Amino acid sequence: MEYVSRVPRAPLDDLIHDVYYLAGRPPYRRLTLPAAPAPLLIVNLEAPFHIRAGKHIEAAEYADGCVVSTPTRSWEFGYPIPSRSVGVHFKPWGLAPFLPMAAAELCDRSATIEQVWGRPAIAELRDQLATAAEPHQMLTLLEEALMSQLSEIHGLDLVRHVSTAIAATGGTVSIGDLIAAGGVSSTYLARRFKEIIGVTPKRLARAHRFSTTVLAIDPAEPIDWADLAARAGYFDQAHFGHEFREFTGFTPTRYVEVRRRFLREHPGHVLDGWPLPAD
Repeated sequence: MEYVSRVPRAPLDDLIHDVYYLAGRPPYRRLTLPAAPAPLLIVNLEAPFHIRAGKHIEAAEYADGCVVSTPTRSWEFGYPIPSRSVGVHFKPWGLAPFLPMAAAELCDRSATIEQVWGRPAIAELRDQLATAAEPHQMLTLLEEALMSQLSEIHGLDLVRHVSTAIAATGGTVSIGDLIAAGGVSSTYLARRFKEIIGVTPKRLARAHRFSTTVLAIDPAEPIDWADLAARAGYFDQAHFGHEFREFTGFTPTRYVEVRRRFLREHPGHVLDGWPLPAD
């Protein structure tokens, strides 16, 4: 697959990790994506794709694209073959200025881009993308569309400051200390977080702690799960295992088996590192 990404220009760079272009044949028709503190927007340019937000939920079809708020559990993404899209990886607080609703309304429930931006806006963008000459031109068009949808959000600076502190410690910082330093009540901070990020500060910290721990795993090496859980600050290995199943849909040992399968079947693939084969 071809993958092109870049950090967008200011002021989008304060809200977005990167904008990207992805095209080609996916390594698997269905991929499991573990929960991560990263909202996502995708503009689809090929056949519809499918998203299933949980193992016991029926997959939904998305033709024009989708918007995903900060998930609290793993979800399954079904790619068309071939696949072609542009998208946005947001910082935890970054999606809110582009939404007409509170981020909590999209928690574990994807929305179509039409529901978020309206049919005229997304139809115009898809038409422009279809005639673009190359990926970087497409990403410029996507940035222009994002700028046209940007709005002011009350409480964004507070949520950004607290979220940044959480990320800097890998989710291990005391939320109580952050509340005291911010000079606001826990109720007020939780409300702002749910409106802007979709989850509470404690839930965001859990997601950061888990993703930091999992991304540090080398599937090619033996893993001492008890030691890994202890170093990550989990109460015990059972607590760690529960978090693992909730965030990935797999037990720790099954997760490593699936990661090794990806590495074995698609060494050096652009998607290696977070998505997992669901086939």
